Amino acid sequence: MNRHTKLLNEFSRSKSQAELLNKMQKSRKAIEINANGTSGYKIKAGANAGKILKHLKKTSENI
Repeated sequence: MNRHTKLLNEFSRSKSQAELLNKMQKSRKAIEINANGTSGYKIKAGANAGKILKHLKKTSENI
């Protein structure tokens, strides 16, 4: 019976860890990308406030 106990304990531990990771992923706030017509994330506070990160440009060659 002890051999089954180890398997059940591992399964239970992995299941609870998966649920915790799922809850953490869902509680994360999404950032505003492509807000106000930009094609990147605009920093709102700090020394670099107003800068746009990952600004995507399309040249005529890529269209």
